[in-house]
Order: sequence, then structure tokens, then C-alpha cells
Amino acid sequence: MLTPHPCPHAQAFGHAPPGFLTPRRPFYPIQLGANGLWEVRKSLNGEPSVGWLVGLIIVLIVLSAFFSGTETALMSLNRYRLRHQARAGIRSARLAEWLLQRPDRLIGLILLGNTAVNNAAAALVTILALQYGGERAALVGTIILTLIVLIFAEVAPKTIGALHPARVALPAALIYYPLLKITYPVVWVLNLFANGLLRLVGVRADQIASHSLSAEELRTVVAEAGVMVPRRHRDMLLSILDLDAVTVDDIMVPRQEIVGLDLDKTWEENLVVIQTSRHDRLPVYRGDVDNIVGVARIRELLAELVRGELTQALLLERIREPYFTPENTPLNKQLLNFQQHRRRSAFVVDEYGDVQGLITTQDIINELVRELDTDATAVNLGVTKESDRSYVVDASANIRQLNRVMNWNLPTDGPKTLNGLIVEQLETIPESGTGVTVANYPIEILDSGEHGIKRVRVYAPGSPPPPKVAA
Repeated sequence: MLTPHPCPHAQAFGHAPPGFLTPRRPFYPIQLGANGLWEVRKSLNGEPSVGWLVGLIIVLIVLSAFFSGTETALMSLNRYRLRHQARAGIRSARLAEWLLQRPDRLIGLILLGNTAVNNAAAALVTILALQYGGERAALVGTIILTLIVLIFAEVAPKTIGALHPARVALPAALIYYPLLKITYPVVWVLNLFANGLLRLVGVRADQIASHSLSAEELRTVVAEAGVMVPRRHRDMLLSILDLDAVTVDDIMVPRQEIVGLDLDKTWEENLVVIQTSRHDRLPVYRGDVDNIVGVARIRELLAELVRGELTQALLLERIREPYFTPENTPLNKQLLNFQQHRRRSAFVVDEYGDVQGLITTQDIINELVRELDTDATAVNLGVTKESDRSYVVDASANIRQLNRVMNWNLPTDGPKTLNGLIVEQLETIPESGTGVTVANYPIEILDSGEHGIKRVRVYAPGSPPPPKVAA
């Protein structure tokens, strides 16, 4: 049995001869009309192909929304989180990081696609409107398309991309990477002209802006980490960042509070100090802290101390040479000094060589991990609560420790003690009963001597000032 087969010349006749099949030409929704203008073509069954055009326009608008939303998402990505994900081996993150290394190429690719689909959609709307409504319909169609593109292909997708950059950008990177490889010649030509224009105004596309953070910017990032970082860890990180702003003067043990062994005293007196001291290291001096002989490590003397064989001569054989550091040394620098000299304590001296205090590695650790600072309590600082809005405070208390324990905000960029802060503001040692307001904290002087203030009453911010206010 013979089967019919198509004849290449069947189209030359008005109808196909029996036994022959007419070849079917591909169908296109638009065609060039007799007047030379594009018009909507009738489908094979005689019905208009408007549905084809509308469907194609919808597809183009969806593509436009994709380009718009992914552009915003890629440019809104958190670069540090992206770098972390890329190093963790996430392929989409690695591709996104690679694409963002040359944003001019990525933007060129996105705008090439977005411009092409938007122009194609506008052309199809114009053809459809001219065919069925004339020039007025073309104008109305252009306005409607503009609103549709603005809402559905620009504002909405860009907002989604800005609110959820990672969800949108990372999957899009899987599409843009091969697409950039395919269209690279076209993108290269576009960037050639665009980058040449930028060079005329002094901008180079290969100079990528640095994403490094300064200490202040990093402090802001840590402070605003919220639930991503526990409160304790956040406070510790902020303390580390503050090490360069805090000096040894801020956390040292003041000169008058240094516990040591005075060689001018009897050995029995010094032995009592050794037995009752809670410190592992004690300075050894003659008459005054400025005449330091060395530092004794009590742990190395425990065996002789238990056997009752510890003598002053043996003590002097075991002491180490003192280590000094200048005042105003930042804590981060002092940590490096401790590491370099293999020491755990240092005497802080001023420009004249006089000892101002003592600082240890434990003091710096307490500054970082504030929960370990068992000395920084309201009782140890000499703070007594009188009421909900007033406290009696020892004027020699350290301001930084007061702020930390009492959650106050007294200024810390000047004097280190409450006594020094008040005297600096008044420029004199006030009498008892004098009132002054420091950083919105009303303060009343309760006890004052010839050499300074001893006790004060601190009121909560916003409280009425004390009755007798210093001029």
C-alpha cells in the first residue's frame, strides 16, 4: 500500500492534488501587512491571535520584573554574609560574589535584558493597539503598559529584592552566570563605551569600592546585631573594640590602694601582709611606692612560708625586677607589651617617673569580661542606696566602674575618679553641703577635706538640684 507524501510544488496550486499533503508553514502571531505595517495575523483556523500576543506580553513583563528585582537584590546583598556563605561552599553564593566583583558587567547584562524585554513589550502593545483601535488606542496602550511595568515590573519586584536580597539574589546568580558567559561579547561592547564615558569624569570601573569596616563602623554592626549575637558576647566584642580608647589610667589600681611589702617595716609586719593578702604578686619597696625594689610572687614562696623558713633575705633573692609602663598607654598596646616582656603586671608611671598605680593582665581581662570583675560591686565601690533616686558614694570611686555597676553615664574622658570629676568642674575643693550638677546628675557634697572630697550624694538624672548650689 502506497502512503501519501508531501509534494514540494503543492503550494503553487490552489489546492493539493489527491494523495499529496501540503507542507504546514510555521505560525507567527504578527506579520507584515500589505501597507507595509506590522499587523496581527489571523490564526490557521481564522481566529485572531490576540491571545498569543497577550501571553507574550505577559511573559515579557515577568522577565522585566525578574531583571529589576534581581538587580536590586544583588546590589543589596550583605557582602560579609555573602563572603561567609561563599567560603562555606554554597555555589550560588560563590557565583554571586564573582558577579559582584565586576558590577559594571553585571549591571550591563541586567540592563541589556531589561531594556530588550521592555522594548519588545512596548512594540507588541503598539502593534496590537494599532490593529484594533488606531493611533488613539496606541496612546492608551502605551500609558497602560507604562503603569503595568512601573507597578509589576519595577516597584513591586525591587521592593521584594530590597527586603529579601539573599532569597532573590542567590538563585538569580545561577542564571546570570551562564547568561553572562553567553552574552559576554555584547556586554563587553556596552561596557567599553560606558566605561570610556566614566573615565572622562574620573571614574574607573575596575576600582571596586572597599568594603572594609572602620572600628566605629564595626562597633555599630556589633551593637545592632540584636538577637543574632547574645548580649554577653556583644558586650565582650564591644569591650575589645574599646581597648584602643581605654588607657591603663582608666583601670589601674590607684597608688594609694596598692598593697605591698615595705622593707622599712619589720619582717613580722610584712609576714602578716603576705599571709593575709589575696594577691599573687606583691610589690616590694622601701618606705614609698616610688622606691620599688621588685615584685614578689607569693606562689613561689608558699613552701618556705608553710615550713616557717621564709625570711626577708630569701624574699629578696626571689623577687623579680619591676616592669614600668607610661600613663595613657592604650590597653591594646599594653596587652602586646605584656606578651612581649612576658609579664603579668606593670607599674604605671607619669612623665616624672612617679608611680601612679598598678595594672595587671587580670585588670584587662576584667575590662573585657565584666562578669569576672568581682571587685566592681556597689558595696566594694562604696555605694550605699538611700532611696530610689539617691545614693551615697565614696568620692574616690572609679568613674568607669561606677558607670558599669550603677548603669550611669558620667563622663569618662577626663578625671578617673568622682572626686576628680567634681573638682575639675568646680575648679576648687568644695565645702560640705555644696551642690553641683555633673552630666545631668545632681550631686551634693557630704564630706570634704583639705585634700579632696570624701563622700557625696548622687541623685538620679532629672532630680531637683541640692539646696546649696556652687556658683
